[in-house]
Amino acid sequence: MGQSINPTGTYLDDNGDSVTMAPGDSYSGSAPLAVHFAANPTDLDGYSAYYEWRFYSEKDTSTPLYTRYDENTDFTFTQAGSFRIYLIARFTRADGDTVEYTEDDLAPITVSISESELVMPNAFSPNGDGINDVYKPKTGYKSIVKFDAYIFNRWGVKLFEWHDPSTGWDGTYKGTPVKDGTYFCLVKAEGADGRKFNIKKDVNLLRGYTEGTTVTQ
Repeated sequence: MGQSINPTGTYLDDNGDSVTMAPGDSYSGSAPLAVHFAANPTDLDGYSAYYEWRFYSEKDTSTPLYTRYDENTDFTFTQAGSFRIYLIARFTRADGDTVEYTEDDLAPITVSISESELVMPNAFSPNGDGINDVYKPKTGYKSIVKFDAYIFNRWGVKLFEWHDPSTGWDGTYKGTPVKDGTYFCLVKAEGADGRKFNIKKDVNLLRGYTEGTTVTQ
């Protein structure tokens, strides 16, 4: 059989490196996860092609959650759970010769999205020593698909806001470092599993801490 498909799913890992999955491969991690799916057909001279990407949830393996009909398609996983992605393909020539790939011909690509986790620390030390210089979620947060965070001083003035859990507050207001002391953080977030996070927390800004000193978390 000359006509073939070699479906792949490509995403960026936490280091920004491109990772490609083939049939039978799997991903297990956090949402949101953006994946580029490609059919990679070969030897199609004289054939017309039909493609059907099927996205199944482990909760229902009989009916696809989503179906896409392009040779290549981009999909962002924002829900917790395990998903199986199959590519159905059919190549037809004018004389009626047909080559077909069904779900039984190739193993699926599997994507497993974890349940959500989010914890905010209660202190940081923005003194340039490379340790706790930025106030942001603790390392290990998972599957956060919506994130809104705000920093206030004790008079209720908003000093900073951000909407990406990988970034945070550097302890400044309008470009000027604020004084050591206690500030207030408000976080409203949502996980891929539908979990709502409403976090209200005092934040201690302690520039006097240096490398080798443990900041209370």
